[in-house]
Amino acid sequence: MSDVIIPEEQLQRTCLYDAHVALGAKMSPFAGFMMPIQYDGIAVEHNAVRQNVGMFDVSHMGEIFVEGPEAEAFINHIFTNDIRGYEPGKVLYGMMCYPDGGTVDDLLVYREFEPEHFLLVVNAANIDKDFAWIQDHAKGFKCKVENASPAWGQIALQGPKAEETLIKVLGYNEAAKLGFYEFCDVLYKGQRLILSRTGYTGEDGFEIYTTPANTVEIWNCFLKAGVQPCGLGCRDTLRFEAGLPLYGDELSQDISPVMAGLGMFCKFEKDFIGKEALLDQKAGNLTRKLVGIEIEDKAIPRAGYPVELDNETEVGVVTTGYHSISLDKSICFALVDKAYAALDTPLNIRIRKKVFPGKVVKKRFYQTNYKK
Repeated sequence: MSDVIIPEEQLQRTCLYDAHVALGAKMSPFAGFMMPIQYDGIAVEHNAVRQNVGMFDVSHMGEIFVEGPEAEAFINHIFTNDIRGYEPGKVLYGMMCYPDGGTVDDLLVYREFEPEHFLLVVNAANIDKDFAWIQDHAKGFKCKVENASPAWGQIALQGPKAEETLIKVLGYNEAAKLGFYEFCDVLYKGQRLILSRTGYTGEDGFEIYTTPANTVEIWNCFLKAGVQPCGLGCRDTLRFEAGLPLYGDELSQDISPVMAGLGMFCKFEKDFIGKEALLDQKAGNLTRKLVGIEIEDKAIPRAGYPVELDNETEVGVVTTGYHSISLDKSICFALVDKAYAALDTPLNIRIRKKVFPGKVVKKRFYQTNYKK
């Protein structure tokens, strides 16, 4: 993510900004927006999602619509995953890549119910960059690209009781019929609402897209029903425990999907931008890989801390690290030299002047019981 400091008066506000302030949320800049970091404490909010249900304002995310007779062909050209053959109502995760394999962004692609209509949901920090990149590469394809982000709000309702809560509060029985990474269109106050069984926590959950005004109303309905509001602090601890990457940390212009261990979302049987570079990396021309590391101490490995061998040779760097709330362990993601990426490889994390021993483990640290 950009290190440019934006004055507070220039930061964008989501449609739920006033609701966050009214609840006493701790607010902080994130991706060009003033966003809630926490309300009642990161651990309280984290555990609510793991054990019950919580809700997040994710209205800062970007919504880019693509439609036209060659919309599918175009998206398949810029998207690492393969949308061909998927029925309307399906959602796919994947990346857009530069020709050298670096990551433009990771995103969700929704195949809508009208033919050759798609919704691309992109990261907030990348909206303008992504839209310009998509527009540039759409030249030569018969399709229209629209950045409709300001017209949409979004709430993520996450946790083992998300389905029960959604049906009880909003009455959408359709939620129970949705499989993982499926969505449906319903109406709220006569306006379109997209209900998708997706999320960024490792738990069951839904993402609710609708107009900004309706987003505020639905947030208040959930609040009255006792749903725990959650900030970006626990959104990060939750996604991290579940092994999910964050653009700018585990994916970037310098970190490809193959480096990040996300090659399963790159379908090499079709053509897409960056394919040849990623194939070259898969063939062995890869210098670094993203790994999980568990350290023996309770010290917290923060992003940017060096990863070392016993002789203090630096072989990598931490990208995200926490003392896990769910697991009571100190764990991190780290980008390390390929030679040290195998499971159980002993590695050390330097935390200020001390060195803490650890070992390489699977990146999905926490396994949810969710099955759908």
